[in-house]
Amino acid sequence: MAKKKRKLRATFRKGHDSRTRRNDLTRRLGDAAEEDAAAGERISGKGRLSRKRTLAGGEVVEDAAGEAVLPAIDRDACLRGRVLRVQGLVSRVEAEDRQVYRCATRQLLKQLATDLRHVVAAGDDVWFRPETTGGTGERREGVIERVEPRYGVLSRTSRQRQQLIAVNVDQVLIVTSAAEPRLKPNLIDRYLVTCERTGIRPVIVINKVDLIEPADLMPLVGVYAQLGYRVALASAGSGLGIGPLRAMLAGKRTAFTGQSGVGKSSLLNAIDPGLGLRVNAVSAESQKGRHTTTTAELFPIETAGGERGFVIDTPGIRQFSLWGVVPEEVAGFFRDLRPYVSQCRYPDCTHTHEDPCAVKDAVADGWIDARRYESYLQIHAGDSA
Repeated sequence: MAKKKRKLRATFRKGHDSRTRRNDLTRRLGDAAEEDAAAGERISGKGRLSRKRTLAGGEVVEDAAGEAVLPAIDRDACLRGRVLRVQGLVSRVEAEDRQVYRCATRQLLKQLATDLRHVVAAGDDVWFRPETTGGTGERREGVIERVEPRYGVLSRTSRQRQQLIAVNVDQVLIVTSAAEPRLKPNLIDRYLVTCERTGIRPVIVINKVDLIEPADLMPLVGVYAQLGYRVALASAGSGLGIGPLRAMLAGKRTAFTGQSGVGKSSLLNAIDPGLGLRVNAVSAESQKGRHTTTTAELFPIETAGGERGFVIDTPGIRQFSLWGVVPEEVAGFFRDLRPYVSQCRYPDCTHTHEDPCAVKDAVADGWIDARRYESYLQIHAGDSA
């Protein structure tokens, strides 16, 4: 007896086929008999305006980016690969044999309802159906049929939706610069909150230390080091600290992220000169970086000992709005505030205006760095970096 296929009701994006709004409702108010409901439209929600469809053989898996519906695929006809880059409607996917394919995305995946701005991101593990063209100008193409559940998701809020910066990463190198552009501790704190929430290992990298006196950075470095965060000083220009950074990448998937102009691509070129990434100078007028890297891209990299690793070079950002973090949770993601939260007099204390407050008392007594507390207040209030 044949096994019955499993069916699943999946939520899809609302289509463009909507009923036209009537402009004569006042004139037709007295005629209650007439109704503009479409004939055959059922209250059950299964009509043409429904946002749900039935998938046969579907599978629901909870991943780090929210609930995802994984449609059934023919694995014998598909290959497994990782997404190297997403550019418009085309994704570059590296198969397990290290061949690279230009792939479109299955329309079904695009229509699934989700908070994500983009369905596929650099670093995704996917199944795709290959289509190789023959002839002298052979091109490897395909269609992405399924995106596997994600882990290690680094994202931010953009236009009220979740924008993926990097996915399936083991660690994040939060790159900032000692000068040109100036160091932004609050931006570092926002990345740290996201890493605490998602369980990604953060490493703070301060680039361009050759432009200032390194001793000036010690107070800031000491604050983060006392909290258990690893802080690395580097200079892509002079080569300082490049060796330890290269050793960190062995056997891991690492995202390089930070504001524009801090030298993410320059550091990667110093770690592996074969990458040849484009770099640009910081604007002399505004002291702001220029967007040289326009889209996230994953690169295989050979590290010390021949162990292969992967790095994701991400576009520079100027604002980092937290995704999925409500104000009541922020204090719990600050390692220095967390021990004092349970000591507050009020269980719903926001640590902003209440008195007495164990967190505010710890700041006054010097147990919590005042700058970190100011950063907490800004994040709690929902202000942009």
